Amino acid sequence: MASTGCSSFTYDFPKQNSMVKGIKGLVMNSHKKEANSIDIQLEHETSKGIHHPTRVQFLDSLKLTGSVAAMTAVFGAAPNASFAAGGSPKTGANDGNLPDLPPPAVKAYLQYRVALQISADYYMYELQGMVGKVDDWGDVNQLFAVNQGRSGGQPSRVERDYINPMRILALSMPPDIADELRDAQFKFERAAQALSKATAGVRRDLPVELSPKDILKAKKGWDDGRLALNEFFTVLNKSTGLNDLKPIPPGPLGDGQIVAYGRSQKRYFNLMKKTKLCQNRGGPILSQAWGGLMITGYIQDSCGIPDLEEYFFQ
Repeated sequence: MASTGCSSFTYDFPKQNSMVKGIKGLVMNSHKKEANSIDIQLEHETSKGIHHPTRVQFLDSLKLTGSVAAMTAVFGAAPNASFAAGGSPKTGANDGNLPDLPPPAVKAYLQYRVALQISADYYMYELQGMVGKVDDWGDVNQLFAVNQGRSGGQPSRVERDYINPMRILALSMPPDIADELRDAQFKFERAAQALSKATAGVRRDLPVELSPKDILKAKKGWDDGRLALNEFFTVLNKSTGLNDLKPIPPGPLGDGQIVAYGRSQKRYFNLMKKTKLCQNRGGPILSQAWGGLMITGYIQDSCGIPDLEEYFFQ
């Protein structure tokens, strides 16, 4: 047995190694469960001839990108009808028009609504400011970059957090609703392409001569995307008979826009901070297990991501 230099505790390293193996087993089991939750995506889109990465590639993308929206789509639990603390009434499968929709549509809606709203929060509270600062255009470019890994190319963040959920929801809905959702999705894709083209090749460390028209093009790409996302949310709210998804009001970013949006900027950045901290510890499963091995004891909750239902129903 090996001892540390402190008198307050002693570590049994062979035993610790055994614990690490146990942690790895927990993570692998967790990944298997996560894979099952994306069956609806594979089931609907494969029938339409849309290419998908393998399940392993999808899970690798979560580990590589750390997207809170993607994590929400996998881990988020279907909410039940009640009231969030100080927020909007929670809604579930028996509310609004959901009982009248096909079961795959209900499942897709409950699975992806939280992820889409978090993506809208990002679009307003972070991407809007990045588009307005030329020095941040390099970060904007990264949103459209395809991540290359050992398991093959992974979708860009824009594809994963916005376009894929929109596509899955459209495919799951009845034809008349699906047509409206696809129209909004295609508008968003065109806006995203315009934003990508307007900001391409501009980085903080690589000065490029820009005209006021170039900046206006980038801002227009962002605003066209906002309008398309709002249109998608409006169709979903109407078809579900609920008002769960909150559209993004026109800019610029400031107190007036934040009040009109009705969703807390402070809570958003707290969610991002906690999620990043959790990812740095290997995700919810791994961080929970490692919490038992922490020496300092300063961190009471080794992950600490806020309840996503409470966050969604503000």
